[in-house]
Amino acid sequence: MPTATKHAAKKSSTRKYSPAAGKSVEREMKAMKEGKLKSGRSGKKVTDRKQAIAIGLSEARKAGKKVPPPKS
Repeated sequence: MPTATKHAAKKSSTRKYSPAAGKSVEREMKAMKEGKLKSGRSGKKVTDRKQAIAIGLSEARKAGKKVPPPKS
């Protein structure tokens, strides 16, 4: 009786995000921590970590970096 092995369930090891996309998110996180990151249209200060990550990924997409499309 064969049992399921860990290796059979392993997914492909290709990167979902490019290193350049990671740098973009890192830059936005640093700006948020310094209090300099503003949201798009309203220009309000960003205080949420997830929003800062979303802004970084959005800018990476616009720049043509390897980032998966948004989920919604």
